[in-house]
Amino acid sequence: MMKKIIHIDMDAFYASVEQRDHVEWRGKPVIVGGSPHSRGVVCAASYEARKFGVKSAMSCYQAYKLCPDGIFAPPRFPVYKQVSREIREIFLEYTDLVEPLSLDEAYLDVTENKKNIPHASTIAREIREKVESKTGLTCSAGVAQNKFLAKMASEKNKPNGLYVVLPNEALTFLSELKLGQFYGIGKKTYEKMNSLGWHCGKDLLPLKEEELIKLFGKMGRYFYQVVRGIDDRPVIPYREPKSVGVEYTFERDSIDYSFLITQIEAIALEVANRLANKNRKGKTITLKINYSDFLVRSKSLTLDYFLYLASDIFEQSSHLFTSVWKEELDRSKKIRLLGISISN
Repeated sequence: MMKKIIHIDMDAFYASVEQRDHVEWRGKPVIVGGSPHSRGVVCAASYEARKFGVKSAMSCYQAYKLCPDGIFAPPRFPVYKQVSREIREIFLEYTDLVEPLSLDEAYLDVTENKKNIPHASTIAREIREKVESKTGLTCSAGVAQNKFLAKMASEKNKPNGLYVVLPNEALTFLSELKLGQFYGIGKKTYEKMNSLGWHCGKDLLPLKEEELIKLFGKMGRYFYQVVRGIDDRPVIPYREPKSVGVEYTFERDSIDYSFLITQIEAIALEVANRLANKNRKGKTITLKINYSDFLVRSKSLTLDYFLYLASDIFEQSSHLFTSVWKEELDRSKKIRLLGISISN
């Protein structure tokens, strides 16, 4: 039986929630993240802000330079999580096969759905209408025979759109798609493909799998498959988290050992809280250090017992930090970020 997959993507989710809850911000460039002059990053940007070039993961300072009249709003994650739960309830009216990718994005397998609706496009339309009616927010949807095609389809008519890729249209759809739009093809890979004279999906079709693997390593196999619309991944309703972690980016870079140890203690406490909330424990601890020149160091340790207490996490992470501190002879290199994660 041919699968019927829907990919739902909320439109500028965090920023749209802020515009919904602040009427005076509607139609204006809203940037969710830190303050304009902070070391924070942009979590989300409204479509009005995106016109100025503001993007997620960009530094707030850079966003401010691009859009000085933008409204910088601090993130309200408890609110976003509650709205996400409301949206998830709508999905579950149709199928239990819902795979959340984040608070604002999910795959749904509606091949056999609770309402026995024959067409996935009908379900997608109903979901979009219900989401807007219940939350006041819009979303985009893609419908196709597998996850990759559904993902690509949902990008076609953003924002607030719906696009359906029928099985007999998949190759044509992908052939005409710019390679930079393919999920999994990053900026550097796209530039390399362009230098080889490849610009659209159809340019990869004549190539053999071995050729692509030689050029791009294991990703070559992925490129060979997706340009042909091949994706047999199932929709997985729940995934075990591989790790639980917390990172702090400092307002000012620092080489003050006492200050940095204090920050590690605070991060360890937050990691312990997150582990408790998720009822998780782990045997491997990883310390991440970002320097002012953006060099990244990480150091891991695997123990024969489980970590979950803040005191134990702090003890082990501070030991890791001290060992790195002793190894680094250049004390002029300030630290801009510290992070701790627990896995295994």
